[in-house]
Amino acid sequence: MALHFERREFERRIGDARQSLKDRGLAAILLFAQESHYYLTGYDTTGYVFFQCAILTADDGPITLLTRRPDLEQARRTSVIEDIRVWYDREGATPSDDLRDILIEKGLKGEKIGIELDSYGLRAHHYEQLKASLAAWAPLQDASTLVRTLRLIKSPAEIAYVRRAAELADQSLTAMLDVAGPGAFEGAIAAAGQAAISAGGGDPAPSGPVLGSGERALLIRSATGYRHLDEQDQLTLEFAGSYRHYCACLMRTVAIGTGNARHQHMFEVTHEALAAMTEAARPGRPLGEIDDAHRRVYDENGFGDVRMAACGYSLGASFRPTWMDVPPMLYSGNPLPARPGMVLFLHAILIDNGAELAMSLGHTIVITEDGAETLSQLHPEYTVCT
Repeated sequence: MALHFERREFERRIGDARQSLKDRGLAAILLFAQESHYYLTGYDTTGYVFFQCAILTADDGPITLLTRRPDLEQARRTSVIEDIRVWYDREGATPSDDLRDILIEKGLKGEKIGIELDSYGLRAHHYEQLKASLAAWAPLQDASTLVRTLRLIKSPAEIAYVRRAAELADQSLTAMLDVAGPGAFEGAIAAAGQAAISAGGGDPAPSGPVLGSGERALLIRSATGYRHLDEQDQLTLEFAGSYRHYCACLMRTVAIGTGNARHQHMFEVTHEALAAMTEAARPGRPLGEIDDAHRRVYDENGFGDVRMAACGYSLGASFRPTWMDVPPMLYSGNPLPARPGMVLFLHAILIDNGAELAMSLGHTIVITEDGAETLSQLHPEYTVCT
């Protein structure tokens, strides 16, 4: 069986989730987020793009998974789930009816049941089907934050995977910068970065990489269509090292061929902003203070109109389409206190559209008992790739 954690860790997580159900007065929760399946049971699949649900009850009853036939062995061999039910593809199939029958079997009719609505694993039309199947029942209660809240604080075993992901991210960045230079092909740069992660035993990241030169260096998201770098250019790299699905991100903008004074000044201020953000990430302090530090440095240096309105987010074990394990986001006014064991990606980004210049720096941190630990061992510098 391909379990990446000891069974007792899964037992602890499931126990914590059951207690959270009791605290909320819920008899059960319908788990649609693949991240929840992986966290609670180890179940590892891409089958969440179809209708798939795990039912966790507040009592000690077994977790039941309803999935498609192609994921039967996947569930058996990657998870601690023993009660696996299958729905079959056919014209007019309504797996929500199968789910209703399981809930009746568990004696849950008329009980208060939570559901993960904020999930890529539950599409709108499936939710509409589910509401129709349970029309005679009490309304489902949104409990999207129940497992997500538990996942925010990483165990030592999880942090070990995050550290490995950060090592792979460092190796990936080094490999990409070795290839980058005038005339280099963006696709070859991206390939070098992924090869380093794969060779180190890592996973393909849940999204990205965000990699672009020229005017594409100003993009915040990935976009199709690689190009060759110009003799004098800029290159933005944002990507995640991923190990056992746990992500650690890095972000850099580098000069190609030769740099210039404006670009280097943007780097120096961005470096100062990232340092201030990292210093502000302290246990017990609101996460919003990280963005306050980000805004202060940029605004005091005249970059208030070209910075972002948020400066990062939580990371964890995540699945496509994104490595952003949110909430929480890091924005001014976010009252959630930082706690030891949180893993956060801090990014400082300038997009100067008028000057056609970008500058970005970002790294992954772990909140500790007395501050924050930066996981990357690569010290940010104003890099010129020649």
